[in-house]
Amino acid sequence: MASTACTPPLPAPGELTGLRSRARGALLGLAVGDALGAPAENLKPSEIRARWGRITGFVADRPQGTDDTEYALFSGLLLARHGSALTPAHAEAAWHEWITERATFRGAGFSERGTLENLRRGLAAPISAQHRHAWSDGLAMRAAPFGVFAAGRPGEAARLVAIDGSVSHEGEGIYGGQAVAAGVAAAMAGAPVPVVIAAALAVIPDDSWTARSLRRAVAVAHRGERAVRSAVVIGGYPWTDLAPEAVALAFGAYATADGDFREAVLTAVNMGRDADTTAAVAGALSGATQGLSSIPAAWADAIGPARGRCLPSMGGRHVLEVADLLLPPTEPPRPAPAVLDTPAPPQPTPAALRPTAPPQPTPATLQTTAPPQPTPATLQTTAPPQPTPATLQTTAPPRPALAAHRPTAVPVTVPVLTVEAGIAVDGVMGAVGADAGVGTEGTV
Repeated sequence: MASTACTPPLPAPGELTGLRSRARGALLGLAVGDALGAPAENLKPSEIRARWGRITGFVADRPQGTDDTEYALFSGLLLARHGSALTPAHAEAAWHEWITERATFRGAGFSERGTLENLRRGLAAPISAQHRHAWSDGLAMRAAPFGVFAAGRPGEAARLVAIDGSVSHEGEGIYGGQAVAAGVAAAMAGAPVPVVIAAALAVIPDDSWTARSLRRAVAVAHRGERAVRSAVVIGGYPWTDLAPEAVALAFGAYATADGDFREAVLTAVNMGRDADTTAAVAGALSGATQGLSSIPAAWADAIGPARGRCLPSMGGRHVLEVADLLLPPTEPPRPAPAVLDTPAPPQPTPAALRPTAPPQPTPATLQTTAPPQPTPATLQTTAPPQPTPATLQTTAPPRPALAAHRPTAVPVTVPVLTVEAGIAVDGVMGAVGADAGVGTEGTV
């Protein structure tokens, strides 16, 4: 059955779990999940239990992320450079600039290896994505930044991540990335877990392998991780980086934990298979849902700048820096623990803009057809004028974190098609609920 449940409005700037907290929670959650899951990658649950019992924290002496975190940094910087004007040509150029001539292949997945080989042979997107592993979870693992950027707009997040993925993935590989990006976008707006899941399903074909696996996973999530794993994993198949499997396991872990960060990530880790990716995706979803404060301090403190083991061009970058770059320019910086703020200092606000900047509005996300609320005439006489984009661009200093990457800004108008969609999650009961629906925005 379908419902008309919609994502709630974006939080006001003054709220504790505002956009910046959710953005940082999403990308730091991705990095934490990646580092927690790395030692369990490609293992069975029985092998995990024999070696560590149940994993409840870092089991490595020096926790570190894998290619999952470094490719997420890559996609985040690509998106911060181009925003909604992103094209396949932009994505392909970034692969050449930041990856093709510098990648070490250390820890890289098969889809990335196939893509790099095709690009080095002179093949362009989308032909560069025609290799034997275009169905992998390599796009899903780097999809969270698109949800952060398009907070509350799952359709736009899905559109943009498909553009990025056109260089490296096809079919189910694209669908996996779209499901993750849309889910994070809904979570960034404060959507409850069932609506986050419905947003993910709304942007991919109903009859796709990814959608079927995701529905099976969340339908049994109330029964725990063993039921989720049994519903999704293809026994005997040697490769664990299938997008339909990894994305479904991640959403299953997220639903099992009802969005709780710690429980979602550990559930994904202890299911094994492609544990670094499934835990990274579960961490991004739950981090966006609960915000930065939901991540245990000991786990957060262990995440430093990327080491560039797979992508040397990403060495020294921190996920919190990239999270801040993806926020709207009007989102005011909010303080965070000093240990987390050192990689990316808050962007200064010119004194001339402070007294005239109006309060951050609360947009009605996913309900883009709703008319704006009229402003009383008595308030219009005292409210300061809204500064135009040109005014902000000419007076605001350049963002130092992207000084080496951001070209001259060019205003771009992106048409948006509003679609109302009711999504039924196969009559899901238990942890997910009987009804789940979402309105989507944009075309995919």
